[in-house]
Amino acid sequence: MRQISQNYRTGEIRLEEVSLPLLKRGGVLVQTHYSVISTGTEGMKAREGKMSYVGKAKARPDQVKKVLQSVQQQGVAATYQKVMNRLDSLTPLGYSLAGTVVAVGAGADEFTVGQRVACAGAGYANHAEINFVPKNLVVPVPEGVAMEHAAFTTIGAIAMQGFRQAEMQLGETACVIGLGLLGQLLVQLLRAAGIQVIGIDLIEERCRLAERFGAGGALRPDEPGLLLAINRLTGGIGVDCTLIAAGGESNGPAELAVEIARDRGRIVDIGKTRLDLPWNAYYEKELDLRFSRSYGPGRYDTNYEERGIDYPVGYVRWTERRNMQAFLKLVSERRVDLAPVIAGIRPFSEAETVYEELSEGKLSGLGVVFCHAQGVDQVRRLPLPPREAARVRKGVEGSAQIGLIGAGNYASTMLLPHLAANPGVCLREVATATSLSARNAARKFKFERYGTDHRALLAAPDVDAVIIATHHATHAPMVAEALRAGKAVHVEKPLAIDLEGLMEVWTAVRESRNERVMVGFNRRFAPLVREAAAYFRRRSGPLAMSYRVHAGRLDHGSWYLDSAEQGSRFVGEAGHFLDLFAYFTGARPVSVMARALRPAQSAADDQENLSVLVEYNDGSVGTLLYLTQGGAKVPKELLEVFGEGRTVQLHNFECLRIFEGSRERKRSIGAVDKGQKDEMAEFVTAVRLGRTPPITLECLFDTTLVTLGAAESMRRGVPVYLADYWEALDGGPPRAQGSSTL
Repeated sequence: MRQISQNYRTGEIRLEEVSLPLLKRGGVLVQTHYSVISTGTEGMKAREGKMSYVGKAKARPDQVKKVLQSVQQQGVAATYQKVMNRLDSLTPLGYSLAGTVVAVGAGADEFTVGQRVACAGAGYANHAEINFVPKNLVVPVPEGVAMEHAAFTTIGAIAMQGFRQAEMQLGETACVIGLGLLGQLLVQLLRAAGIQVIGIDLIEERCRLAERFGAGGALRPDEPGLLLAINRLTGGIGVDCTLIAAGGESNGPAELAVEIARDRGRIVDIGKTRLDLPWNAYYEKELDLRFSRSYGPGRYDTNYEERGIDYPVGYVRWTERRNMQAFLKLVSERRVDLAPVIAGIRPFSEAETVYEELSEGKLSGLGVVFCHAQGVDQVRRLPLPPREAARVRKGVEGSAQIGLIGAGNYASTMLLPHLAANPGVCLREVATATSLSARNAARKFKFERYGTDHRALLAAPDVDAVIIATHHATHAPMVAEALRAGKAVHVEKPLAIDLEGLMEVWTAVRESRNERVMVGFNRRFAPLVREAAAYFRRRSGPLAMSYRVHAGRLDHGSWYLDSAEQGSRFVGEAGHFLDLFAYFTGARPVSVMARALRPAQSAADDQENLSVLVEYNDGSVGTLLYLTQGGAKVPKELLEVFGEGRTVQLHNFECLRIFEGSRERKRSIGAVDKGQKDEMAEFVTAVRLGRTPPITLECLFDTTLVTLGAAESMRRGVPVYLADYWEALDGGPPRAQGSSTL
């Protein structure tokens, strides 16, 4: 199947051959008949993509701020890798389509195969021949509604939400500034509700179309008689509500809106436009300024959009899905006419040409629609295209044959570059949940094949080892599958988010007799960590370890905050730090005690600011202070280790200070190195030589149990003893020879 992608670094927009997306719970696979190009949103992306790096930075100052914060915490090199990876990635385009259901996932039984539907959502309703769409972003298309018209449902829902934010009453007058596609739909919705409408746009043709749709008048903003006409149409009192559907850098719409508004009128901003509000004018009229956020309540809410949890109609009358349904009902009743806004229907095979015309300003008209061919090949694995396959490096004799499941930003910046540069590696296959991310990883790192079927990857006879870099909740079951398939496994932390998951892994180890599993505790492989640990190798007494981690705040909507599905952020990340305690001591944990630093305001707060005390069987003690509330410029990690008359301080994996007696030494490597390169090299060596990975299975389970025990201790307010967990795991993995027992 084919899908349109944009490389934001180069601006290139291509029609890519990709694999069939994964059918997941709570959604459907939809074969696209028509998808609508948003000349506003997508035109902006097409133009931004062709800008220089400086131009891109000016266009997205919000992203520049995040980059600067990342530099302060993670260093220049790591931030550069992250930024360049995001820029040089294939991103989907499109968010409004109509098609037919070809497969139904569990929990979406309200839909049937062959049903006509309209779909919404950036990242879901893409310009692609088949898409996976969660059920709350899918609505049935009523009989009698043409599919090319139903494809406008998402944009119609955006207009519907703007109308609802206006809270207008019968007999009032509205003004729509910006008579593009969204503005024309707003005019029709307002007229359907009995509202008198005035339209304003720079283009004469659009003004005439708005009048055809029922506007009492439509004028250009530079017309001398504009204010006179508005006074006449409003009886001299001014406009009750102005809806700004324009975009761009001009402040004209914001200035015009206050000029035409009545006293205590309303202004609703729907488009992405400049809003430098003239304070005196807005104050004197005491105007009510509102924003309309996309399709309606539910937008950007993971519970609603991805998990399919609806809001009760008695509390939230109009969600984004109900707005979509309401818009389609108006279309079916002929109260909204979409035929005049369709400027042209272009075959999907011409997509690259269409976007070139759009970026150059040659694409005229309001709504341009892609028509998609039917009878699409539904293939879930594809070889790298011939033009790229010639550059695939096979590796030296005896290379580790690697498969990757999950190719997010971390894997793409911290793991894959090191694997791709290792002559002892052959990158066989990558599998991800979404079609374009698999294609992107194969393109960048030259995997031989790519797709969305991770089970086919695990069954592949030419794959020796698997790297799992998916969301946390999938780690344990995927590790168990991979072990049973006879593969060596490297999984990003955590190994499991609960005891049930850890038991699933242990059962797989026991039944398959395959102990070749490694967790991505990369910090123990960092050059400065190894140097620091060497000072305590021949010790006779216990160590006192203090580790301060300032994790910082996450962006709203980050999957890391999805504690109900993915486990808490602490459970997901703490293994890194607790593993360093185990590395320095070489001992086994006995107990763990954890306390929240402030009264919990929510379940997420419980495990975002806490202190953890771990006791080891050699008398050593480790204290972890895990925080999110500090200053943004504070470096993320500071580790101090005391023992044998020595103290080492590790400052964010960039600088090491050693204190011994009255002497002090300092060593800086000039960059943040958290050990991913050496970690990958050692895993690859173990795979090539048929050895077990460098961290013992016992240690991996210990660290995971301490992490889970800390969360349990905080909930119960008492210490948790690791012996109890081992008993729950039916004895756990085999003890390493010579190791202590609890």
